[in-house]
Amino acid sequence: MSEQRQRADYGRQELPVLGAWVASVEEGSPAWEAGLEPGMRVDAVNGVPLDDIITWRWEADGASVDLDVAVVGEDGSEEACACTLERGPGQDWGLAFSDVLFDGIRTCRNACVFCFMAMLPEGMRDSLYLRDDDYRLSFLQGNFVTLTNVGDDDLERIVSYRLSPMNVSIHAVSHGARRAMMGRNEARGLEVLERLCDEGIEVHAQVVLCPGLNDGEELLRTLDYVEARPAVTSLAIVPMGYTKNSPFTRSYSDDPEAARAVVEAVAPYQGRARATLGITRFQLSDEFYVAARLDPPPAEDYDGYPQFYDGIGMLRSFIDDTSRVVAELPGRAAAVAGALERDDLGLLLVCGEAAEGVYRGFLEGVGWAPRAEAFAVRNDYFGGDVNVTGLIVAEDILAQLPADLSRTVVVLPDLMLNFDSVTLDGMAAADVVAALAERGGDAFFIETLPESLVDGVYGHLLNG
Repeated sequence: MSEQRQRADYGRQELPVLGAWVASVEEGSPAWEAGLEPGMRVDAVNGVPLDDIITWRWEADGASVDLDVAVVGEDGSEEACACTLERGPGQDWGLAFSDVLFDGIRTCRNACVFCFMAMLPEGMRDSLYLRDDDYRLSFLQGNFVTLTNVGDDDLERIVSYRLSPMNVSIHAVSHGARRAMMGRNEARGLEVLERLCDEGIEVHAQVVLCPGLNDGEELLRTLDYVEARPAVTSLAIVPMGYTKNSPFTRSYSDDPEAARAVVEAVAPYQGRARATLGITRFQLSDEFYVAARLDPPPAEDYDGYPQFYDGIGMLRSFIDDTSRVVAELPGRAAAVAGALERDDLGLLLVCGEAAEGVYRGFLEGVGWAPRAEAFAVRNDYFGGDVNVTGLIVAEDILAQLPADLSRTVVVLPDLMLNFDSVTLDGMAAADVVAALAERGGDAFFIETLPESLVDGVYGHLLNG
């Protein structure tokens, strides 16, 4: 259940301007001493063109660094200059850039039939349709990439710079299945993956499981492939999701027996990995356990949660964190319950349908029920089987929450906002809060993990 994902940074309002633009300079630092200022652009480091933050870190690893800098005027004119930065042992350069990619993001050249980006409704902001497939973001931010657009020079760079771990979408290993799923460029991805494994680059892999495409015997072939390659230290198996704009009409969330069959197929591989390596290695996303109506595995089976943000172990982590919060923050939890009772307030904790059960358990565990309820928002905007909290939109919240919210505290998940505090359907967080206030609701956005919920609601009710 992909609930607590990182925010939708892919949905920023403005796409970054190309170039290594200086965002900030620490006072007293080597960069400050050299006269660098925000708004300048660094074009080269030690004579090497500066294409991304990886090159910067690689070239700027010593005690001094030579920079080619462009000073850009308000009228767009540029003046080139050069400077040398020097630093003492352990000292930072004091220089921050506006982005990690200076030459633009590398986009996907595949034609994946299950691509969620291709299922989005029309009329959303442009940045949401950007299909990235950039190996640098795999290393820097944990994005999954197919490797099909990695050239020979890129591959040598990954190996020589030891960019590890890499997060790789495999999906299938038979070329026929891969071609049917991904398109004609599929072979390159496996070629690059083989080289990475041979060179000892650690890989966290992913399979998006699609009924009738890469499940059954094809899934077993993929599991065998991974089992034979120790460089792949974890494999996430996640179910395909689909929207109302998709050619698909079913997935594992609609079929408990199929979900249970996947759990059973993976179990022998998990058992062998635990017996021989001491790790589970083959990880199923929470959706499979929810759909199969099975309890999630214990925390120790998640190997330290290496693929947490791919929906692997979030359910178990939330359940365990709830138990910890009940034990460690009883005073705050009880104070919230007392405030709701004293002031005759109700509380609605907004979430996606997939999270309703776990949030209901949280509210009962901290003693806020029955005055507090989990309010599951049905995702009419995307439709299909989309049911996670991170994809809730303002339109559905406003359509489904009660018209009268008098004496009601409405807790909204900040997970549904991007870094600009905007929802996926383009509404600012402040406007959502204002619209609910017109109904009498006391609405606010917070992080909806157990400890953050207790602390956030406590602060809002008792210190606000």
